[in-house]
Amino acid sequence: MWRYILARLLLMIPTLVGVAVLTFLLLRVVPGDVVMLKYAGEGAFVPHETIEAERARLGLDQPLWRQFVDWMWGVVRFDFGLSMWTGRPIAHEIAIRLELSLQLAIMATLVAVLLALPLGTLAALHQDTWVDYAIRVLSIGGLATPSFWLGILLILALLSLFRWSPPVTFTPFLQDPLANLSLMIWPALAVGYRYSAVATRMTRSSLLEVLREDYVRTARAKGLAERAVVLGHALRNALLPVVTVIGLEFAFLIGGLVVTEQVFNLNGLGKLMVEAITRRDYTMTQALVLLSATVYVVVNFLVDLLYVVLDPRVSYH
Repeated sequence: MWRYILARLLLMIPTLVGVAVLTFLLLRVVPGDVVMLKYAGEGAFVPHETIEAERARLGLDQPLWRQFVDWMWGVVRFDFGLSMWTGRPIAHEIAIRLELSLQLAIMATLVAVLLALPLGTLAALHQDTWVDYAIRVLSIGGLATPSFWLGILLILALLSLFRWSPPVTFTPFLQDPLANLSLMIWPALAVGYRYSAVATRMTRSSLLEVLREDYVRTARAKGLAERAVVLGHALRNALLPVVTVIGLEFAFLIGGLVVTEQVFNLNGLGKLMVEAITRRDYTMTQALVLLSATVYVVVNFLVDLLYVVLDPRVSYH
């Protein structure tokens, strides 16, 4: 087991290095840079010497290999440098937004799990009945409804029915839990419903497949209660693909909710990513893409380890 864990951790290194190389090169393929956008973006006349001096200050006059080596050396030391647009430390810019994005991802995941598991199980146990059809309609509605549009409907409903709108500023949970939840619960519900639709359908299809297995029929033939058969035997084995979907969706939620953050006025990592790309802020964009890739590979690794807990037949040697 420990050997497998060490091998997976070592495999993360070339994966992240590959992501870093591709991100670095693709950003520089796009014409223009942050200096031109900052000084001459609105048609103002800026002396050529000023532009070249600014590029030299930011290190953009160096060869590409030198820029990449300098950036990677900083990453190895957990020093992501300064934002080319604001001049502030990138680690600080990410840290002040990470709490919001992480809390939203966790809350949305909890909402999705609390909806998906019971609904998917009910749909499988009552296959081709009105219960199954109702849950399938609910899940298809979630797949067809963008989370940002559902968020707009939630805000309009709160305004028209209760004459109340969510706060416009983010308050940390430990500082004021009530103010924090009054802002975060609505985007979490909007995103969680959309997220639960995929997990519900996956739970239903996976559980239906497991319920047809021989060991489930054997358990029923032995006289076990239906609840024990479903919860103790079938559902646990059916959770493997569901856990995979939930893990991948959670990784996506870290920095992937750009439009939803705009609707609810949330200054998270998704909004920061769009601003960095728009401003040609190379260092900020590289750091955010690398962070997203790290979250993906770590979550995939943790999901693989969770397989061992859920299914004793799975083992890593």
